[in-house]
Amino acid sequence: MNHTSQHFFPHAVTGSLSTYETLKEEHEGAALGVPLGPVPHNSAPMTSTVINIRSDTSVPDHVVWSLFNTLFMNFCCLGFVAFAYSVKSRDRKMVGDVTGAQSYASTAKCLNIIALVVSLLLTIGFIILLATGAVVSLQAISQMTENHGGY
Repeated sequence: MNHTSQHFFPHAVTGSLSTYETLKEEHEGAALGVPLGPVPHNSAPMTSTVINIRSDTSVPDHVVWSLFNTLFMNFCCLGFVAFAYSVKSRDRKMVGDVTGAQSYASTAKCLNIIALVVSLLLTIGFIILLATGAVVSLQAISQMTENHGGY
């Protein structure tokens, strides 16, 4: 068996640089992509290949929700504005701008939530007013019939 020893820090063995400077140099070289250790003089230049991997991150554009709010819960045109932002989000997604698509989708989601909540509160309030109005009207009619003796 041949036991050859290789030094991890070649400059530290020769004494030309301190250990701290060697570590600093190697760290900076590794951060910049410079190969560590001695580079042979007769080697060909290193080539690198960059592969762009398209992320399959699906950005929800909330088009269906916006369309529903536009048709049924369109308080102060918030549903329509949400629909416009949803379409912009879908356009950005088709172009490949994921950040822009997420931004438009987030705005559409907030507008949809506001439109839905306000419209539901108004609908519930209208139903409550209608019900209490009907009760008050029935009480008034019954009091009128009691006071007039049925005439």
